[in-house]
Amino acid sequence: MNTGTGRRDDERPRDGRDTAAPGRRPGDTEERRRELLEAADRVVLRDGPEASMNAIAAEAGITKPILYRHFGDKGGLYRALAQRHTDALLASLRDALDAPSDRRERVEATLDTYLAAVEARPQVYRFLMHPAEDDQQTESDQGFDVGRHSAPLLRRMGEELAEVIAERVDLDSGDRAAARAWGHGIVGMMYAAGDWWLRERPCPRADLVRNLTDLLWGRLATAGDRRDGPGF
Repeated sequence: MNTGTGRRDDERPRDGRDTAAPGRRPGDTEERRRELLEAADRVVLRDGPEASMNAIAAEAGITKPILYRHFGDKGGLYRALAQRHTDALLASLRDALDAPSDRRERVEATLDTYLAAVEARPQVYRFLMHPAEDDQQTESDQGFDVGRHSAPLLRRMGEELAEVIAERVDLDSGDRAAARAWGHGIVGMMYAAGDWWLRERPCPRADLVRNLTDLLWGRLATAGDRRDGPGF
């Protein structure tokens, strides 16, 4: 039952402690976790990397210990949010790579998909990729220290793209090593260029996509498709 404050009766803290409702089903816990992540998303959209556990708990109508029960600590909540957004972005990138068009158009669509996501939710991007600027905040309510987490996110994206390249492009000898170099290199380029573009907005997104595609359009354009792959 909702008490009108956003806090459920079974999640009211007693004597400063968090308690779980007897007989709660696993599905209920997963649903509540999803609701808390959505509340965290709302705070991140508003505050970016300055989002705090206190603000997220308040948005969800619960106390901070309850938030810790679901995610362990700030790092656990950050990883859950990062997983949520990275999964969605990677699915969109794969859709762009699988579009029925020629190779250059698919490359352009993939770059545009990434940049469009950055442009549409810049605070989420900053939360995922940049630490809070104010390092003097108190421990109890400081922003997420996400700088140390952005590298694993980029590595995951690089490995995912490497898998796509290895499946689709014939790179002759050293296929796997070359595919990984390309995957991580392209992700690094997208990250660096997107970060610069989001900060300065020096040109329309379409111009940046075209310029980055031109940069990639060297050996990638001349490499043949793998005979046993779906084509790139």
